Amino acid sequence: MTLEALKDSLGDFAKDIKLNLSTVLTIEGAPDLQQKQIYGIALASAYSTKNRAVIDAVIQAAGILSGAELNAAKAAASIMAMNNVYYRFVHLISDEEYGKMPAKLRMNVIGNPGIEKIDFELYCLAVSAINGCGKCMDAHAHEVAKAGVSKLGIQSVIRIASVINAVTQAASIG
Repeated sequence: MTLEALKDSLGDFAKDIKLNLSTVLTIEGAPDLQQKQIYGIALASAYSTKNRAVIDAVIQAAGILSGAELNAAKAAASIMAMNNVYYRFVHLISDEEYGKMPAKLRMNVIGNPGIEKIDFELYCLAVSAINGCGKCMDAHAHEVAKAGVSKLGIQSVIRIASVINAVTQAASIG
């Protein structure tokens, strides 16, 4: 399914979502990000929503991504599915002792994602926003800012994630 076909399949109730999808996947609609970053962020976000139609539409649109970037989008969605649950627990539980304990979770892909580290961090930030983990959002926003991504670029990441999430919701409603 193409992005156009996906947008066409959404009901009239999702007019804003359709318009936003057309915008956020462009350089103009995602300031301070490169086109490959935009598609990688969108794909990692789509994987995190688990909606096959959305995933397939984004994959088709993201034809400029390399095999390593496609794999990194999968890796970001997968590793953050684990980390977002674990670190959201650590962040939200009132017993601070858990935050002092080692996670003892393997997450080597974050240090060696097979693509530019900054791009992988952008993917992880988007997935963390969808999954609602404040601790992970803080950590990834800090890393991308440290690497030179502007607040406008970080906002663009979150806008892409929010729109991909909303497309999935609208597609599920029918």
